[in-house]
Formats: sequence, structure tokens, C-alpha cells
Amino acid sequence: MIREEDVYRIGRLGKPHGVKGEVSFHFADDIFDRADCDYLVLRMDGIMVPFFIEEYRFRSGETALVKFCDIDNQERAAELTGCEVFFPREIAENDSEASSWAAITGYEIVDSHSGRNIGRIAGVDDSTVNTLFELEDGRLIPAADELIVSVDTKGRKIVMNLPEGL
Repeated sequence: MIREEDVYRIGRLGKPHGVKGEVSFHFADDIFDRADCDYLVLRMDGIMVPFFIEEYRFRSGETALVKFCDIDNQERAAELTGCEVFFPREIAENDSEASSWAAITGYEIVDSHSGRNIGRIAGVDDSTVNTLFELEDGRLIPAADELIVSVDTKGRKIVMNLPEGL
């Protein structure tokens, strides 16, 4: 059984495309193209379900058309419309060249000075030159390399040397 903490969200499926089972995939992270993984995980009725990719092609920088194995007509593809799409953390973490900011969603930020837990990462804002960790409580923490002391992927924790007041 796939647990939610073993995957992270990379996008959402849109409407079917054509009559042979393709579906549009609106993604925020193209890790599925960079890492060696032949499936994506969809949340269906609250359950994480793996779907093996038969083929895909890009339509734009944020959209791909995906054909899943055993989804061979428009009606079956329509059943997937709106499903959230996830990627396995283990595969992303084991392929350092393919890793992405989205993979650290859910990691805890710990202050290196006090050892205090600062908060959990809800998202990453990399829309500007200064990348920011968005914490679940709404605070923003700079994601600068010089502030990161260590990253524990097994414990899902990032130790940071934060300036006083953050």
C-alpha cells in the first residue's frame, strides 16, 4: 500500500485528449521526465494508486499528454479527470540529479543553534531569484544554500543556521 508520506504532489490530471485514452497532465514538477520511474501515483477516492505510464509527450512547459497502461478509451480516461498526481519520494531522493524543490514538501525545519523545530514545509516559492520555504503556518524562510547546515532525507528534516528573528 502506498502511503501519502511516501509520495509528493507534482500536479493534477485534466480532461481526456482524443479517443484512445490519453489525458492532459498539468504539472508543477517535471520529475517524471527526469527520473527513472515508469509510474505515477494518483489519489483516487482517498487511496494512492499507481498507474504505469505507457507513453507521454509534452504540450507545453506545464502540460503533457499521458497515456496510462490499460486506459484505452475516452470514457476510462474521463474517470481520471481531476485526480491529483504524485511522485514517489524514494525515487526522487535516490536520483540526486533529478531531485526537485517539491520533493522536500513535508520536511521539518530545525534551527541549528537551539535545536528548536521551526515548522513544516508546505511548499517552495521559487518564482523569484530568492527561493523561499513556505511553512504550514504561513511564514516564509529563505532557502539559501549558505543557511542550510544539513539535510536528512530519511528523517525528512533540514537543519538551518537561521538569523536571529526568523
